Amino acid sequence: MEVDIPGSKAVALQNAILASATFSIIATDEHGIIQLFNVGAERMLGYAAAEVVNRLTPSDLHDQQDVAARARALSHELGTPIAPGLDALAFKASRGIEDIDDLTYVRKDGSRFPARVSVTALRNGAGGIIGFLLIGTDNSARKRAESELHEAMTAADSANRAKTDFLSSMSHELRTPLNAILGFAQLMDTDTPAPTSSQKRSLGQILKAGWYLLELINEVLDLALIESGKVTLSPEPVSLGEVMLECQTMIEPQAQQHGIAMTFPAFETPCFVKADRTRVKQVLINLLSNAIKYNKPAGSVVVVCSLRNPGLIRISFRDTGAGLTPPQLAQLFQPFNRLGEEAGAEEGTGIGLVVAKRLVELMGGAIGADSTAGVGSVFWVDLALTTAPQLGARKTEPAAVVRPDVPAGTPLRTVLYVEDNPANLELVEQLMARRPELQLLGAADGNLGIELARTCQPEVILMDLNLPGISGMEAMQILRADSTTAHIPIIALSANAVARDIEKALEAGFVNYLTKPLRVDPFMDALDAALLAAQASTGRTPDREIA
Repeated sequence: MEVDIPGSKAVALQNAILASATFSIIATDEHGIIQLFNVGAERMLGYAAAEVVNRLTPSDLHDQQDVAARARALSHELGTPIAPGLDALAFKASRGIEDIDDLTYVRKDGSRFPARVSVTALRNGAGGIIGFLLIGTDNSARKRAESELHEAMTAADSANRAKTDFLSSMSHELRTPLNAILGFAQLMDTDTPAPTSSQKRSLGQILKAGWYLLELINEVLDLALIESGKVTLSPEPVSLGEVMLECQTMIEPQAQQHGIAMTFPAFETPCFVKADRTRVKQVLINLLSNAIKYNKPAGSVVVVCSLRNPGLIRISFRDTGAGLTPPQLAQLFQPFNRLGEEAGAEEGTGIGLVVAKRLVELMGGAIGADSTAGVGSVFWVDLALTTAPQLGARKTEPAAVVRPDVPAGTPLRTVLYVEDNPANLELVEQLMARRPELQLLGAADGNLGIELARTCQPEVILMDLNLPGISGMEAMQILRADSTTAHIPIIALSANAVARDIEKALEAGFVNYLTKPLRVDPFMDALDAALLAAQASTGRTPDREIA
């Protein structure tokens, strides 16, 4: 609907608009020379109309770096050279595209302010362009508000991160050494041969003070372990041959189940890499598991170790699977991207390789893959070589543990411990060393723990609740929902001693709940009870061995 405004009123409205001090109104001729400069433009920019009309272009009033940047961006967008100046500002407008841009105006005194500017082409009756109209508003207030909001959000995020980091650090830094102090003190207290009377008294003081300190920590931190995203690594000389043998033992049942032939390297001389033992096993198991899962029936996996540049060794995993296309290779290490295998028979989350990549890089190494569609893939990991550990290093200590004699051929019973802290894992390793009929497998996160539980079918699972990635509670629920692992007793281990949380965990499906730091005797009693339950559920004595 059109409204017919009498000529006198139209002129009055036009004059009122041009006299408005709220908006800057600038009109140019077809060449971009300013022909109209209203009161609002004078107020905003500090020029009198006579100083700019027939003298300047709008681009002369803009920040020149801003003008040049806009011209480059528009040239790239349209694939054609656009010169800085009005050409860049009015190019879209001349093609009938209305455009509103954030620009920086420069006042006569040299000061700058942000503006929102609408650019429109002015046409005559025949449709030809006779000039351009620029209507602008001062955007300083909105920019200040956005800046203040951004600063407030940044400060809030910083405060939340500081709080999270503080609680996580306090929980980790206090509980971890305390678990080691109390755990190993209990080991010494019950060691063979027994400690002397003087040593016994000293150990008693350590244990008494330690348990009291734990009570204080529980009160201060309210037993809340908050995920901080930090990964704890313990770099040390790791025997690649030993780790490879452990991985072979863990993965071969899965390979046999899939009918995959496995070939592992033989290490004629010791080879040591600088890495976190638990994490490097996690990475190798992940790559081996993928090579088996995504292989063809009756396929093969060949593991090769080769020297690269001086100081580097490459561990390669060659499979005979379907292989990957170049686009799939480009997406290989993206989180939650299963490269089209979502509807396949093999389960997965698409985060295993992402985690492996992060861990390898944190250990100073590199990871990658080469693949040919229809032929197979080669995944590889490069790690730094190092010298053998000196005598008396931490890894030699478990050899001093005295193992009781057991009849030859006694079948081993497997206990899986899902734990991301190396010190906690080593404590349980030493406890298991006193029970030669038990073999301990370790998993550093819930996803790997689920994979090992399905593959190795342990008699009992020990599950830390605060794990990277999925929590111990989530991992337990996944295992309970799987018919192949639903029968395995799972014991929860946590630093959270709140009664309500313990009740929830037991109701959810854990057979027992033990708080950290661990007390050795209750821990072993709970483990024995779970082993008896596992034996009763199968109705037979374990008859398999794990080499």
